[in-house]
Amino acid sequence: MTGSAKARPSGSAGRFAPSPTGDLHLGNLRTALAAWTAARADQGLFVVRMEDLDRVTSSIEHEHSQLADLAAIGITSDTVVVRQSERFGLYREAIAEFTAAGLTYECWCSRREIREAVTAPHPTSASGRYPGTCRDLSSRDRRARQAEGRPPAIRLRSEQVEITFVDKIGGPVTGTADDAVLLRNDGVPAYQLAVVVDDAAQGIDEVVRGDDLLGSTPTQILIGRLLGLPAPRFAHVPLVVTADGERLAKRHGAVTLRELGARGIDAATVRRRLLDSLEQPGPMIYRPEEW
Repeated sequence: MTGSAKARPSGSAGRFAPSPTGDLHLGNLRTALAAWTAARADQGLFVVRMEDLDRVTSSIEHEHSQLADLAAIGITSDTVVVRQSERFGLYREAIAEFTAAGLTYECWCSRREIREAVTAPHPTSASGRYPGTCRDLSSRDRRARQAEGRPPAIRLRSEQVEITFVDKIGGPVTGTADDAVLLRNDGVPAYQLAVVVDDAAQGIDEVVRGDDLLGSTPTQILIGRLLGLPAPRFAHVPLVVTADGERLAKRHGAVTLRELGARGIDAATVRRRLLDSLEQPGPMIYRPEEW
């Protein structure tokens, strides 16, 4: 396994896996602290993984700045940092396994077409899931799409099964697995597959992450089951939101360590305040005047 630990702690293994596309903001740092404290409470392993599948938006410069910000609030990885961009072979092996089992199909739908299908007056899919447009195309329809010259994505044939799991924070959750993209039409493996393969390869048995990812968990659990991989435990942490309930984003002002530092707020203070917020139920509300 790439990035194995020097000495594996006795407890469970957790991780933080950002996309290196910019500076981390308070919401990212809070989730990282939640994952780090959960692993450390169990005297477990903690790893940082870079989800840099998209080489257009990801950069080594952003990776370095993110790692520096994590270190500034006391978070370091117990392993060499793994990059998903270096692990395409593992993901393609998994896709080949699915295909050999008859569990994949080609999909020519664009994001716009999917969006229009699920927002139509009489949508063919509930809850924003893929509507299955390409799932059972006839040979004639497939040839017609191939003739257009647009490369297809590869999707999982999930059969839309229901998955139930117990979230450490939210309790029992039941959701429907989606026909997730496994390979994008540009040849890049997709996040939904990569995150499952990597968590298993790194021995991650507790995933602490933002609750915006709760809806993707049933699909990821199914992917793992079909590959014969163990499912980790999940804890989905409420996000940092504005006073209006909007998810915190960089456009909301001084929300990165660099920006807060320019206002005289050091990393130790940020760490303390974020840890304090994790002791409270529900989301953390970001009010600029309090920072």
